[in-house]
Parts: sequence; C-alpha cells; structure tokens
Amino acid sequence: MTGPLSIFVLSVRGIETARRIKAGIEGATVLGLEGRVEGADETFANFGDTIREHYSRGNAILALCAAGITIRSLAPLLGNKTGEPPVLAGADDGSAVVPLLGGTTGVNVLARKIADVVSVAPAITTSGELHFGTCLLNPPPGYVLKNPEDAKTFIADLLAGKTVRIEGDAPWLEQARLPIDENGDLLIRVTSDNAAPGKGELVFRSVPQNSPAPRKRGRLSVIGLGPGDPDFMIPAVKQALQRAEDVLGYETYVRMAEPFRPDQTIHMTDNREEMQRARHAFELAATGRSVVMISSGDPGVFAMAAAVVEALHESQDPAWHAVELEILPGVSAAMAAASRSGAPLGHDFCILSLSDNLKPWEIIERRIALAAEADLAMALYNPISKPRPWQLPRAIEILRQHRGAATPVVLGRDIGRPGETLRTITLGELTPEQVDMRTVVIVGSSHTVSFPRADGGSWVYTPRWYGTRPQS
Repeated sequence: MTGPLSIFVLSVRGIETARRIKAGIEGATVLGLEGRVEGADETFANFGDTIREHYSRGNAILALCAAGITIRSLAPLLGNKTGEPPVLAGADDGSAVVPLLGGTTGVNVLARKIADVVSVAPAITTSGELHFGTCLLNPPPGYVLKNPEDAKTFIADLLAGKTVRIEGDAPWLEQARLPIDENGDLLIRVTSDNAAPGKGELVFRSVPQNSPAPRKRGRLSVIGLGPGDPDFMIPAVKQALQRAEDVLGYETYVRMAEPFRPDQTIHMTDNREEMQRARHAFELAATGRSVVMISSGDPGVFAMAAAVVEALHESQDPAWHAVELEILPGVSAAMAAASRSGAPLGHDFCILSLSDNLKPWEIIERRIALAAEADLAMALYNPISKPRPWQLPRAIEILRQHRGAATPVVLGRDIGRPGETLRTITLGELTPEQVDMRTVVIVGSSHTVSFPRADGGSWVYTPRWYGTRPQS
C-alpha cells in the first residue's frame, strides 16, 4: 500500500483547502511553506527536497500549486511507473484536482475522494478509465494484477475495438463499460493461483484481505557508491539511498553512505556474509519495502550484484521474483585511479582479482599470464593481504616475463577518500611493500606511455592506436 497523504501548501489561501481535505482523508498531513503558511501540521523550507523525500517514502502527495512545479521537482525520481505513489496537483482554492502520477497505485481513486471533499469534478484524463469506467491497472483490495507491464497494450487494444472475455469472479468489473464478448479477442482472468499470463491476457490474483501478500511491489536496488567521494556517486544511487527504508551492506561501505534518516533501518554485516545478506535483502523487499544493498565502487565488479542475482536464481519463491530488482552502476576503483593518472586503460584492458578466496590460485596465475601475453593493460584488485603475502610477488614475476621493466604502473590508494594517494612507477620498480589491500594496481601494456606533468607527477596513457600511429 502507499503511504498516507502529504498535502503541500505554498500559499496562505491554500491552508483552508488543505484543512478541508485533511478532515475528509484519514491520516493526511498538511505541510506548509515556512514563513508563508501558518497553521500547518509541519513546515518545510525547500519544496523540492521535501516533496522528493515524501515521494521516496511512498507517501501519496497532493501539491496545492501549479502542476509544473510539482512535476519538475519530482522529475529526478521518476522512472518506474509501477512503483510510484499517487501524486496530484490541486488549485489552492479547491477548484481543481488533477491526477499526475500513480495510475497503478490508485491516483484516480484518490482524486475522486479529494474532489468529493471539495465538491468539484476531478480532472481525470486516463483514456481507458474515461472510456470504460474502470482502471484495470488498479484493482480493489483483495486482488493483485500480476502483469501490469502488459496493461498498456491491453487497454490500447480495447480502445482500438477488440473485445474481452472474463474468466473467474471479478465483481468490481460488473458495472464497467468493457466490450464483453464470450468469444473475445482478449482475456481477463481472475485466479487464486500463480498462473502465468498468456498473450493478450491480464491476470488478477485474488488474495484474502488478511493475506501478507504486499499490495505495493517491493524494490531492491543494488548500488555502487564509487570510490568514496560523494561527487563520484551517480544521481540514481543518491535517489535510491534517499527512498530506502532498509539499507544493507558491509559495515565499512555502509558507513561511507552516511548520514541516514532516523526512519531508515540499517543492517550491517561482515564482509564474508554475501549470500546471507543477499537473501535477507530479498526477504525484506518481498514484503513491499524499498531496500538498498550497498557496495563500494561498482556493484557488478567483485561486489554484491553477482551475489544478489545468484540468490534470486536459486530461489523458487515467487515473492522474490516479483521484487523490482535494479543494479545501479558506480565508479570502480580502477576507473577512479585511471582518471586521476590520465588514461592508462585507454585501449583494451582487463580487471583481475588476486584474491583466491573464491577461486584457485592456479587459475589466477594462468589469467595473469594470458592477459600479459595478450598485451592487455590490466588492473589488479585485492593485490595483497597478510594471509597471502606471496601472491603479489608471484604476479609481478609473471608480468615481467611479458613486459619490459619500463612499463608504467599506477598505484592508486583510497582514491576519492581523505587519505588518497597516487603514484606512477615502473614495473621494474614495483615491489610488494608499496601495495596493500586498499591499493589498485594498474599495469600498462607495451604501448602505455608516461610523461611528466606540471605538478611534478606523471601523466599515463595507453593510446587508442596499436602498432603504427595512424595518419592524422
């Protein structure tokens, strides 16, 4: 279910309208612009930030102001039609109620309730609902539409003249103006099982009123924070963190994402509990909650995305498969270090982890040798640790069999964090003592070049051409 109604008031005249609506809509809260509106339940200083916060919580929203202001304020968060809460614009004198967003979550139903309170007709523009007198995307309590992604085409086919037949008990459609035909081209099927929809079907699953099956589709966002600096974090990741109800991750990475709101639940675990963490995330999201799984760097590069997708693959729970899963990219350590130094990964390259926790060392050695033989630039993750101090020396030994001593090497440590260091040396100078687990090691190809820069450091790049430089 969506959250309670948040009524935003930006003008003095709007407060009386907001109070009338609050009196008629159970659980509604009136929010007034600080310094301009008196008598609200809460005040806000920044309309955009506050409305985005309430939207991210899943609250229904009525903004008593111009529709354009509301749309522009929410634009950065819009993307998933099936998961958005109802959003409406209203005139501050109560003379208009306009549904904007949330066709699948009951915005038109809410518009009628609000319009009834202020005694006006709601400005509903949904073609299917106007034509057929019902919103197929938004069944009443006790029913769940299994395939909302097919509804747009289904309704368009109805509007184009196709007929429909109904199988099962659908009492809420009895008064609708659907083109019913026992031999209809389309099918509305109401069932209590988990039958898969066929072509040209909408399937509604009936559930008991006291069933734990969530009315709101849960979301699991697997995000990458980047290397640590908030400036490296993409906007979609920031939005996922803002709307999250639950945040999971390895404690070190979760701390990088602070601060959190008091209403957000934080679940921090040891770095080696990846599968348990992934399963926990699905358990939470399957109840309808908005969940974020945190990785540093990019979640798909030696991080949590693989564990999350694997957990889903192994599960037969339909509630897990109904979760809206999204993987949001981040700036990986190799990309951050490369950007600081120039373009050492400017041509073909590979990324290898020297950790043998999850794969045999023999495979790691073979991959290093083959990548070096192929003359790929490479970035080495997890290069050394106390339990395995011998692995990096062996990797260096293999690399020197295929690369000259003058090959540029970039050592990036804690890039994007307060203790950031960046060094450019040569393969001949590289020793294990210069590296720790928080260092990414970039080894150039035979074509990688280094030259001095004005600040005393070095620029490193691998040219896009190979062999003979192309004619300009």
